[in-house]
Amino acid sequence: MIDLYTWGTPNGRKASVMLEEVELAYNVFPINITKGEQLEPDFLAISPNNKIPAIVDPDGPDGEPIAVFETGAILMYLADKTGKLLPKEPRAYYDVMQWLMFQMGGVGPMLGQAHHFRRFAPEQIPYAVDRYTNETARLYGVIDKQLGDHEWLAADQYTIADIATFPWIARHEWQGQKLEDFPNLKRWYDANWARPAVQKGFEVP
Repeated sequence: MIDLYTWGTPNGRKASVMLEEVELAYNVFPINITKGEQLEPDFLAISPNNKIPAIVDPDGPDGEPIAVFETGAILMYLADKTGKLLPKEPRAYYDVMQWLMFQMGGVGPMLGQAHHFRRFAPEQIPYAVDRYTNETARLYGVIDKQLGDHEWLAADQYTIADIATFPWIARHEWQGQKLEDFPNLKRWYDANWARPAVQKGFEVP
């Protein structure tokens, strides 16, 4: 069984949803980031950037245990291990890759900043709130346009690009966004929530 070290955040839920989607058995080890458990030496040995999630697969590519951190790497690793949710055909593969990188380089960092400055900053800084709320809206618009022509984000099929992106959109209220303003994204949002594996993954830990 794969060991999953995680907490109930958008990034954490990427890994648990993926494990549910590819139907791999896993053990959950909660890492309470509100108590600084991500800084403990045992966890740092697995995830040197002290971020959740991370996984340990006792049956790695060479038959030996392997630890994987960073959500993009985790999703790709599990897709490669199972042959699921990442197409092999080169054009479709790179379609997924670009939307996965879009999430990691844009959606995650920018929406994360919106969370911080709108909800957690010790003082409200109007410039920061406006900057990240507006950038979030721009990114929602990019996604909405893509979904106007596609059922899913990439390769016309459900992939790791959707798994990477959905947990961040699930907290749209934290980001000052209304899904009704993005009808194609709203359709995609509802389709994600309808997946049993997504529902199960969101219950972890």
